[in-house]
Amino acid sequence: MHFESFSDFLAMGGYASYVWGAYGISTIALLWVLLSSLNRRKRLLADIHNKMAREQRIEEAKKLENTL
Repeated sequence: MHFESFSDFLAMGGYASYVWGAYGISTIALLWVLLSSLNRRKRLLADIHNKMAREQRIEEAKKLENTL
């Protein structure tokens, strides 16, 4: 499709609200997926770190228990 001017491009032949609305909704959805994935990754890494620290404390407690 050929546009005569930039304003014609933005108007999208009278369908601007549909076209730009679809782009906006798609962008928001993709950002939501990205941010929720990053947040989930952060929580999973924190959980793994906490579990590893807990296991280390348990092992240290067992060693201390064996020395008594």
